[in-house]
Amino acid sequence: MPLKPRFSARLALFLAAGVTFGLFAYGRNLSASEQVPGQPSSPTLATPGGVQFPGAVLRITADEAVRMALENNLGLQAERLGPEISTLAIAQARAAYAPTLISSTTRRSSTQPPSSFLTGTADIITDESLRTSGGLAQSVPWGGGRYQFSFDASRVATNAFSSYNPRLGSVLSGSITQPLLRNFRIDNLRQQLQTSQNNQIVADLRLREQITITSQAVRNAYFDLLGAIEGSKVARQSLDLALESLRNNQTRVNVGTMAPIDIIEAEAEVASNEEAVINAEARVETVEDRLRALVLNPDQADFWGLRIEPSEAPTVVPLTLDIDAAVSNALANRTDLARARKQIDNLDITLKYARNQTLPGLDLVADYNVIGLAGTQYQFGQGFPPTIEGQRQRNFTAALRDVFGQEFRTWSVQLQFSYPIGTSVAQAAAAATRLERQQGTASLRDLELQIATSVRDAARQVNTNLKRVEATGKARDRAERRLEAEQKRDTVGLSTTFQLFQAQRDLARQRQQEVNAIIDYNRSLVSFEAIQVAPAR
Repeated sequence: MPLKPRFSARLALFLAAGVTFGLFAYGRNLSASEQVPGQPSSPTLATPGGVQFPGAVLRITADEAVRMALENNLGLQAERLGPEISTLAIAQARAAYAPTLISSTTRRSSTQPPSSFLTGTADIITDESLRTSGGLAQSVPWGGGRYQFSFDASRVATNAFSSYNPRLGSVLSGSITQPLLRNFRIDNLRQQLQTSQNNQIVADLRLREQITITSQAVRNAYFDLLGAIEGSKVARQSLDLALESLRNNQTRVNVGTMAPIDIIEAEAEVASNEEAVINAEARVETVEDRLRALVLNPDQADFWGLRIEPSEAPTVVPLTLDIDAAVSNALANRTDLARARKQIDNLDITLKYARNQTLPGLDLVADYNVIGLAGTQYQFGQGFPPTIEGQRQRNFTAALRDVFGQEFRTWSVQLQFSYPIGTSVAQAAAAATRLERQQGTASLRDLELQIATSVRDAARQVNTNLKRVEATGKARDRAERRLEAEQKRDTVGLSTTFQLFQAQRDLARQRQQEVNAIIDYNRSLVSFEAIQVAPAR
């Protein structure tokens, strides 16, 4: 009996809405390119179910398969780490501008022979000192400047002549370095930060691209499984027809209207169809494993034992495609094109830095120091060696009053200039970066042309496959009618076994071609939508 595709009205309505508005799990509509749905044509695939497998069965729709893949796919799990890594890279670049606390403590002791009459009469000169300092340093994120402030405290004791012994000292110092030409508009720290920010956008684009590619792969695998199941059903139906013909021939042999030799051809046809059924069922399992690897969690216990069965079949909804709008959409949203533009942005940053490095180095350096002094202060008399006539004590608080009262201060301002003679490394780097930028621009234009061509080709595939569906539907209908005619002719003895089997083979081939055309049409719709977001894989 001829096989007719059957759908309930409710299922057909659901599938039409699913194909039109749910091609991608992350929400892209099929009408994004302003396609206008037409009237659905008659050929559709029956809901799969002809192949039965033991064990637990997971019945899912295409959208459910995509959602599961977005949660479980190992490739996506790895790609999701990319934006996190880029975020840490930005944090690392920004950390260069974080204030830095600096501190040091030094204990020093020395002995040396006297080298001057100013050291006194001692045979050995000893010095004992303890110094400690603390401060703050930071590179500022504007202008390429850097500042440092520190406070030092010290205690020095010696057996040589000294106005203060032990001597307590404190120093408050600050310095600022500000580039005026080179490193003013951009320096290596700002270059690294801006490049890291662009790289984070690139990582987000890669994740978006991987989501699109994975969604497309899942839907294609889903359709492949549908096609494999339908192919298995077609092979089983051909086997049933061959078995029925074999039974009819055996009946005719029994009643004497057919020679026993004619049974051989029917048996050979049955054996051939049995092989086709075996191969078709093996393909179902192969395609099912491919879909399994995309959507299931490999850590779950029943990963290999769980059977996947599609719960929906694709319909054929003719669409009028707006190719120009699709090309414009692809040029605006393709992830590989956006990545290429960001790479050019990085080259622009590098070129800006390289050009800046060709400028003369002109830095403004300002220093300011305030000191304070305390300890045991000796008062010496006339003559040599001087005699100690008195002393007074100044504690460390007095030294601090000197510092914060700015009693003893020193400041300086200087301009530091440098310029290489001849061709510098920076000039060579700038020239090389300009060429790379020109190369990137040419590659970008070439990519835009490739994208426009691929979108037009994808639209052409949609239209071609729709025509194939119509043609194969007509061919399948003619093959069904021919088989019915041959069966009637065979009943009255006007047909041969060869002609009957040829009609059965033709019908099986036409059914399979119609199934393939419907699957290919739906695959081409997915590809047409996906190619506007990500490159084909």
